Amino acid sequence: MEKLIITAALVGAEVTRQDTPYLPVTPEEIREAAAQSWEAGAAIAHIHVRDEAGRPSQRRDLYEATIREIRKRCPIIIQVSTGGAVGMTAEERLQPVSLRPEMATLTTGTVNFGEEVFMNPLAEIRRFAETMERSGVRPEFEVFDTGMLGTALRLVQEGWVTGHLHFDFVMGVPGGMPATARYLLLLIHQLPAGATWTVAAIGKHQLPMATLGITQGGHVRVGLEDNIYYRKGEWDTNAQLVARVKRLATELERDVATPEEARRLLGLKGK
Repeated sequence: MEKLIITAALVGAEVTRQDTPYLPVTPEEIREAAAQSWEAGAAIAHIHVRDEAGRPSQRRDLYEATIREIRKRCPIIIQVSTGGAVGMTAEERLQPVSLRPEMATLTTGTVNFGEEVFMNPLAEIRRFAETMERSGVRPEFEVFDTGMLGTALRLVQEGWVTGHLHFDFVMGVPGGMPATARYLLLLIHQLPAGATWTVAAIGKHQLPMATLGITQGGHVRVGLEDNIYYRKGEWDTNAQLVARVKRLATELERDVATPEEARRLLGLKGK
């Protein structure tokens, strides 16, 4: 198997300091969380940002400050979110792509998101893909339900996305696909040759799905965006979650990729 790429999803848009005191919010806090996750074994930092009041934001200046801080501290690959938060406009969500990070997420469908709806009409998905392609940003297809994989492959067929293909299967979101081995295997068996994939799972599903991802030759995303507990009732940090996945991979005799090794696997040019 190729080396394991660990992504640390540091912040997200839903978790608050009331949920866990370990959530990084400011650019400096996100910088430290990224550096600590890199030291623990992460190759990619998936980032959202928060405004001065701690609310989810897609402001370009906040992303610029956060990316600058992270690059001061470590060589981790920076992947920005274009999901933002439910209810944001396409213009809001696309702001960080103008900074030309190495990677950005690209959600390929509309999905119920708890009590809300995360809207992604096809015309808007094409716009996001075209903006990333023009900016030299590698998309990570965010697949919350099985039909989104077909839409992602349609974008490739239509020429909106070129180069290496990388997918993130986000499992266990209320309203999306369940976090089970059956669903994961269904998805990975439909991928084109040469594509890479990551599995991310919510809450209690994170650890078993991460283990499955390691053994099935995929990659793994963990972090406070998806899971705030190390075990039931015990808060964790981003670095603790990354370190646990690295230990699991070591026990399963699978090496963990450095950021430079991950760049080669994902066809990134670096910044």
